[in-house]
Amino acid sequence: MDLYSNLKQGERGAWLSITTYLILSTVKFIAGVAGSSEALKADALNNTTDVIASVAVLIGLRISQKPPDDNHRYGHLRAETIASLIASFIMAAVGIQVLTDAIGSIYSEGAQTPSPYTGFIALASGLIMYAVYRYNLRLSKKIGSSALRAAALDNRADALVSLGAAAGIAGAIFGYPVIDTITALIIAMLILFAAASIFKEAVYTLTDGFDEEEGEALAHLAASVPGVIRLKDFKGRMHGNMIFIDLTVTVDPSLNVIESHRITEQIERRMQKVKPLSTVLVHIEPEFPNQGLSTKSVLK
Repeated sequence: MDLYSNLKQGERGAWLSITTYLILSTVKFIAGVAGSSEALKADALNNTTDVIASVAVLIGLRISQKPPDDNHRYGHLRAETIASLIASFIMAAVGIQVLTDAIGSIYSEGAQTPSPYTGFIALASGLIMYAVYRYNLRLSKKIGSSALRAAALDNRADALVSLGAAAGIAGAIFGYPVIDTITALIIAMLILFAAASIFKEAVYTLTDGFDEEEGEALAHLAASVPGVIRLKDFKGRMHGNMIFIDLTVTVDPSLNVIESHRITEQIERRMQKVKPLSTVLVHIEPEFPNQGLSTKSVLK
């Protein structure tokens, strides 16, 4: 299936994040110790925690590929959304840590001046992580993966942390340590905002939330199929990157089973043309006089 091959492609992004984090955290910690840079060492330790988030995304993508079984008739696609939720918690923890460190640095005494090369390493690390972010974001859009999108936003947060560390190191070298504090406060806010955004989206999906405008468009598409007299009920929900749609339409009661079934097939084809990764369940009922709900009332 295209769905499961897409999830398999998503693993490449997770592995790229894990590999990059492991290499960069090792290089930055060694350079931070040798070059007397607390900012670079802290950035390195931050990357080690991000490995956990990337592993969570990888596990979520792996579990999502498992086919339906007796206990999971709809498959395991929501494991991907749970992975996004875990990633949001880890991002929030990193954001809070950056924020508390920035506030603490206001009251700390002067530290040893770091070596200039530590600033270049932090800058290079930020640029590398930004490249990983762009790759994972593009791949997440291509395959429709919420977990990989969460990983991409985590990559962006780490790029910002590294660039902030570079700014802080430069400020310390030139005698303006306040630059480090200001940059860290801004970065902390950006990370916390991204974490809140991922958390909100994951919870919305897990509680069967469905975009109202998208629901209206799909409902009107179903109601416009020839032979449909009235759209009586419409429900939609996300399951990983799949859409499950249940709807009830009324038709002429004089139609036979074959004719009614052809209408359901037309509805399914039209909706799957617009949303390829969707499962549509259509229930047919006969339309009798004086049955009063309109299509618009079903959607509210």
